[in-house]
Amino acid sequence: MNSKHYSVAEGASADPGEALSPPDYRHISVMPEESIAWLNCRPGKVYVDCTLGGAGHSRAILERILPDGLLIGIDRDEAAIRNAEAILRPYGRNFRLFRGNFTRLPEFLKTLGIDGVDGILADLGLSLYQIEGSGRGFSFMRDEPLDMRMDTTTGVTAGELVNTLSEAELSRLFWEYGEERFARRIAGEIVRARAASPIASSLLLAGIVRRAVPRPPRKPKHGSGRRIHPATRVFMALRIAVNGELENVEQIMEMAPELLNPGGRLCVLTFHSLEDRIVKHRIKALEKGCVCPPDFPICVCNRQRVWRNLTRKGVRPTAAEVAANPMARSTMLRAAEKL
Repeated sequence: MNSKHYSVAEGASADPGEALSPPDYRHISVMPEESIAWLNCRPGKVYVDCTLGGAGHSRAILERILPDGLLIGIDRDEAAIRNAEAILRPYGRNFRLFRGNFTRLPEFLKTLGIDGVDGILADLGLSLYQIEGSGRGFSFMRDEPLDMRMDTTTGVTAGELVNTLSEAELSRLFWEYGEERFARRIAGEIVRARAASPIASSLLLAGIVRRAVPRPPRKPKHGSGRRIHPATRVFMALRIAVNGELENVEQIMEMAPELLNPGGRLCVLTFHSLEDRIVKHRIKALEKGCVCPPDFPICVCNRQRVWRNLTRKGVRPTAAEVAANPMARSTMLRAAEKL
C-alpha cells in the first residue's frame, strides 16, 4: 500500500474496533504550545500535520481552526493513522487523513482539490509507540527484528543493510548519518560477526556495537553530562537510511513555499543536527533572495526573497518539558513565514 485516504466522516476505516486506543499508542507530542503558536492557527484555515504520530499536534490545531477549518494529517505508519482516527473522530469533517510519505503532499492536496494551505507542521521525531510497541527494532534496549521501517509495506529493512552492505559502505553510513566517530571499528565488527551468522535482532546488533566501541572514562569529562548508549548513533544512522529521512526533509523544505498561501507558515521540529542543518540553511537561503556578488550593478540571478525567518536561533523546549518528557531534550523548532 503506497498511500491511503482516510476520512472518518465519510465512513472510510471508521470502525472503532479497528482503531488503536490512546493507551495502545503511547506518545507525547513535543513542544505543542510553541508549535501551535508559531503556526498562527486561525479559524477557517487549512493546516497540514506531516507526521501525525500520536495526533497531539493535530488535535491542538483542530481546536483552533473550528468551526470551518481543515486539518490534513499524514503518516507512513498504519498504526499512527488508526490511532489518529480514534483521537480525532469527534472533529467530524474537519480533518482528512492520508497514509503515505509527506513528500507526496502535493498529490494529497490535489486529491482534495486544494491549491494552497495556511500552515505546515513537520515533527520529524520517532513516536514512543514506534520505540516501545511497534516491534520493529527501533530500540537497542529490546530484542526485536531489525526492521526500522516506518512504512512496513515498502523499502529495505535495517537488517538487510546490516547484513549486505560492505564494510566500507557501513562505515560511511554510520559516519555520514550518525556522525559516529568509531564508524570503521563498528563496521569491521559487524562484518566479522555476520560471517558466522546473520545479525537478525536489535539486541544482537547493540551488543556487537558495544564490543566495538572503547569503554568511556568512568566519569564524563568536564561535567559533559549523561553518557549515551554506544549504539545510539548507529541505530539513528540505520533508521535515517532505511526511511530516507534526510532526503524527505530536503523535499519538504523545497516544496513548502509552493504549497503555502501568502502569509502561511512552516514549522519544523528536528531532533538531530543533520536535520536541523538542512532546515536552517534552506530557510536562510530562501530568506536571502538575490545571491549575486555585491559588485554586480544589477541582479542577474533573479532569485526572489521567499521567507521571513521567524526563529533565527531556533527554539528549544523548556526545562520543565524536558523533565516531563526526556525525548524532547534534543528538539529544535524552526519556523518561517511565506512572504
